[in-house]
Amino acid sequence: MTNGTVAASIPAAPAALRGLTAAVLEVLRLPTRESVTDSQARGADCVWCARGPLNAETAVDLGEQHDATGTGWFPRGCRGCAAERAHEGLFAHTPGCEQCVDEAALCPVGRALYRLVRDGRR
Repeated sequence: MTNGTVAASIPAAPAALRGLTAAVLEVLRLPTRESVTDSQARGADCVWCARGPLNAETAVDLGEQHDATGTGWFPRGCRGCAAERAHEGLFAHTPGCEQCVDEAALCPVGRALYRLVRDGRR
């Protein structure tokens, strides 16, 4: 930077959030906005099992989603449910993924699912 200034560093995303692309969310099978309660839609309760309240230590942030009308909602899952969905997703995703079959470490979807499984066991 000029004048001896340094660019501000951008904080890294939480480990569970990194890599949660649309492809990963599709494998996790998020419920529709219409099928969840308001508490689940705002991330206070788990989007899958409805247990709550969730906090920063117990939740996996699933990012802002949009319903059919374009309205945003902010689902989060408990670590246990996210890990269970990710584990099931690995079995569904891996056999049909050429990258996973050839070299699993190169597949961003497989890596993100594996990370969710691992983080859920902590």
